[in-house]
Amino acid sequence: MRIIIRVLVNAFALWLTTLIVGGPGQHGIWIVPIQDDTWGNIATLVLVALVFGLVNATLGKVVRFVSIPLYILTLGLFGLIVNGIMIAVVAWLSELAGFGLTVETFWWGVLAALVLSILAGILNGLLGTSKKKDDRR
Repeated sequence: MRIIIRVLVNAFALWLTTLIVGGPGQHGIWIVPIQDDTWGNIATLVLVALVFGLVNATLGKVVRFVSIPLYILTLGLFGLIVNGIMIAVVAWLSELAGFGLTVETFWWGVLAALVLSILAGILNGLLGTSKKKDDRR
């Protein structure tokens, strides 16, 4: 149940990110919906959030492990670049599917990754889905 809530929270954070970083028109980062109605937009956001979670859980762990020296050298700032790469991978997969996330340039993806991580962290913190519950309390 917690995983479903986290995917929905990430979908909402992704929607807010497209509003903040994308702005009006098609520049920055935006969503290409499955259908041009409300449910098509919601379904697209949930699918993109699910794909983003899967990419982070698989490819993200490998990239983060390989780039440990760069994390140490840049005092963790390289994490923004890694998250931008993950957003670029999700945008590429979305392009293959014909709908989903679209990113204009890599640096828009890095900015979107920063905004998305801040918003998702705040929302997960407010809802209490950020940490596993300790059963021993």
